[in-house]
Amino acid sequence: MQSQNEYLRQWKRKFKDYINLLMVRETPPLDRLCEVCKKDGVYKCHGCFNEPLFCTECCRTQHQRHPFHRISQWTGSFFQETSLMKVGLHIHLAHDGTPCPSSTEYSSDLFEWSDTNEHIDHNDYLEGTSIPLVADSDHPATTIVNKSGVHSVSIWYCHCPGALNPDMQLFQAGLFPASFTRPKTAFTFSMLDNFLLDNLEYGTSAMNYYSKIRRLTSSIFPLMVPDRYRELMRTARQWRQCKLYKWHGFARKNDEPKTGDLALFCPACPQPGINLDRSTGTATQPDDTPSWLFTRTLVMDGNFKAEHLHPVNPSDEVSLIDGLAFMVGDERYKSHLAVAQDRVQKSDCNNHHAVNQANASRQKLEATGIGGCACARHGCFVPHSMVDFQKGERQMNMDYALSQALNYNTDGISRAIMFYDINCQYNKFLKDWIASSMYLSIPISMDIIPGIGLWHVHGHQDSCYVRYASNFIHGTGRIDGEIMETLWASLNIISPSARGMGTPHRKEVLDYQMNDSNFMKMIRITKFLCRKFKEAVQGAAESTLSFQNLNETVQPAMVILWEAEEAVAQANRLEDPTAMDIYEVWLEKGKSPTRKQQELRLLEAQNRLDHPATNSPSWRGAATWLATGLTIEESQISLSRDVKRLGRHPTDIQLLTVARLRDKLQTRITSFLEMAPTYLGFAVDGNEQDSPVDTVHNSPDEDYSDLNDDHNPETHHASIFQPELTILPLPSNLGIVRCNELGLTDLMKEETALCEGQANDALHAIRVHLGDKAVIFRNTIRSAKSQASSTRAWTQVRSVEMVVNLNARIYSKCRLQLAKLPDHDLLKKYLPLKKEHLKANAAVADPNARGQRDATLAWFWSINVQGDTSGNDWMTEFYRVNWLRTKALCDRWNEEVILVKHEMQWSVNFFTYKAKQWLSLMDNATYTGLTGHACYAARQCHIYRQLAAHAAESFQKVIPVIQPEVPVVSS
Repeated sequence: MQSQNEYLRQWKRKFKDYINLLMVRETPPLDRLCEVCKKDGVYKCHGCFNEPLFCTECCRTQHQRHPFHRISQWTGSFFQETSLMKVGLHIHLAHDGTPCPSSTEYSSDLFEWSDTNEHIDHNDYLEGTSIPLVADSDHPATTIVNKSGVHSVSIWYCHCPGALNPDMQLFQAGLFPASFTRPKTAFTFSMLDNFLLDNLEYGTSAMNYYSKIRRLTSSIFPLMVPDRYRELMRTARQWRQCKLYKWHGFARKNDEPKTGDLALFCPACPQPGINLDRSTGTATQPDDTPSWLFTRTLVMDGNFKAEHLHPVNPSDEVSLIDGLAFMVGDERYKSHLAVAQDRVQKSDCNNHHAVNQANASRQKLEATGIGGCACARHGCFVPHSMVDFQKGERQMNMDYALSQALNYNTDGISRAIMFYDINCQYNKFLKDWIASSMYLSIPISMDIIPGIGLWHVHGHQDSCYVRYASNFIHGTGRIDGEIMETLWASLNIISPSARGMGTPHRKEVLDYQMNDSNFMKMIRITKFLCRKFKEAVQGAAESTLSFQNLNETVQPAMVILWEAEEAVAQANRLEDPTAMDIYEVWLEKGKSPTRKQQELRLLEAQNRLDHPATNSPSWRGAATWLATGLTIEESQISLSRDVKRLGRHPTDIQLLTVARLRDKLQTRITSFLEMAPTYLGFAVDGNEQDSPVDTVHNSPDEDYSDLNDDHNPETHHASIFQPELTILPLPSNLGIVRCNELGLTDLMKEETALCEGQANDALHAIRVHLGDKAVIFRNTIRSAKSQASSTRAWTQVRSVEMVVNLNARIYSKCRLQLAKLPDHDLLKKYLPLKKEHLKANAAVADPNARGQRDATLAWFWSINVQGDTSGNDWMTEFYRVNWLRTKALCDRWNEEVILVKHEMQWSVNFFTYKAKQWLSLMDNATYTGLTGHACYAARQCHIYRQLAAHAAESFQKVIPVIQPEVPVVSS
């Protein structure tokens, strides 16, 4: 396949030929004959294929069914724009396009227009300019707005007895009249559909769209084209209402939709009576049906981009579909707000008031945003659950939205999972507040399990993660609880154009946009579920294998204990969220052996009678001497980094600072070397070593000196004195052979113990600071609203990275020393530290974070997996948490497989139900003689049958057998 640039290179060679052909199209054929009758051709049609040439008579007759094509007239030197009205084209309504026998003269259709009061001052334009739709005053015309432009058309109405009114005749012909008594303007149905689609896809406002129409009509004098912007706005509202009523089966005169009836909902969510048969009792459900299967999973959120200004005349506004789609009914919602109390409770978690304050002080806004609910698994807005905010995202607003969502098609569902950014606070007294309000209700005996999305939960306290993240909620499968954020993106396309609309108009635009969003979800649900099932099967297999491998290494008694802990936590989470804290490490301070604790243990051991130090004074204090050496090596690593950061042209102050640090370090080294003969048995020169060893800067893969610094730092002329490069006479640096010759076996064991503590200290510091780095990213950088705050935040990140990299070097040096010491297997537990391990995403212990939900944590977050936990409480604790989280990951993937299987069947059931519903409407329409209604219902029935057949066929390709029926919930 050729690249885009290759096509463009070919285009450059052909460009002159193409542009020449484009210019040839400006001339008539050489014979200039009519395409039909072969007479002298005068008019060229730009709407017909290949722009044919017609004579006057043929142009008129050929366009009787195409009255909105644009034509040009040959003047002898060029084609000049004109209109079909000037060639004598008339549109006859009724009588199959022939003149009405009851109409004698065209003048019978003359009357005063009522839908516009527009005046065009022709003195503003040059004399002789030709605007196709500016008609002769003796030949009145109707203005028709089509997607090809604005047209002046001569329309003849039917005047037979019993004929429809002019506005109805226009509508019957596919022209939407701008008024109902004496219409002068009409909009074609195709143009209205085109505008609504542009508004959905691109957020095109009525003003911008009509501006485009005017330019299509006249590229030179668009301002001379009649302005029908206000009429377009009004007519588009009416057309939206017509479309919604038609789509949802309420086109008959006696049909009155109820709350939420003009809205689509998710085909894959369990809806008793729609895709679940309520006539089947729960007693008939298979014994292996999970209790969490029939759960309504919701996500709540607010959107502050959907602002709305105060209307100019609110008392005179007219609503067309109030409360019938997604936005809640105005009257009852205002009644709820009038009696609801704005409760402000003290937060036990982080400060969550920022979102409320974002729009709270904007006095010019009637609504500071909108909020509501959607299904958390598939991203479909819940009908009649979207509310306006008056002053930020207050609980009284979200209470009403949630109440409406929980009551929508949930008859028989007793379990709901609800994700909300601040659920740790919001859910505490939710049921009490709902019970105390006459405008709020939830289904009886429905349990509401709170959750927090995986992105937002990291802005909370650490304890909120295990209590509210979807990773640890039974029955959620694999969702992140953040899908509402993606829905706002499409809704925000039209929010700017809706900001200044009237209140009902804005709600209708939002309703239409949300209905379209749900429709697109519906027609794509088959492909979506097939992809989800393939992912679920693979994820379940991988996570099950990982868990089985881990489970095999655990003692059976521990497995029984941990399973019991998990069962108790899940059973009690609803009443006591702290029960979920079993997924966190319960590690008492001091359990993990630090270097100081190891030194203390060694000093205490020296006082035992069987210890060599008791009988040999030269051994006393060896642990302290070794610990001092390790501390000096840490200082050497730190100073080496400082030297590297000097750059090629350091200042005198920088050089002086380094010189002072070197002097201080050398003093400590000298003191350390003076004590060496006491423990080694020989004097040591700081400049010469008995055995060659690697320097601090020449570590292999584990060296982190190149993370933020120059790979090849220059050595400055003043750096001849470099104590940071001095190699201390520790047993690991002397080597095993030399130590055995000197009888330093016990000293090597003590250094091994101290190095183990040093490694623990370094890893602990890495974990803590990586967590700090992740928090800075989530809470500071992402929320930074200015360059200054962003710069400060990044400065904090770089400071944390310096500390992380320093401890990484210390750990790497420590591990190299352990490798040179004998009689231990610590290297199996303390693995090499790689650069990719130091990313912030590994710090939050979040296996389900965006992009890393299936990635395992770096080994140092759960060292126990590699080490032996027997007799080691702190390792056992890490092992326990790792086991629980691995099991949770495995459970969620297996739940996902079960859920997607049932969602496939529910989707087929949904399409089948809708097909039957339209079939019933077709039968009713046929019985009552409504032929048009019957035809449309038959077409809709066919569409849903196609969707059902396509879904079943696609699902059978990924699952060998789709169950014809699934367990259902009784009503």
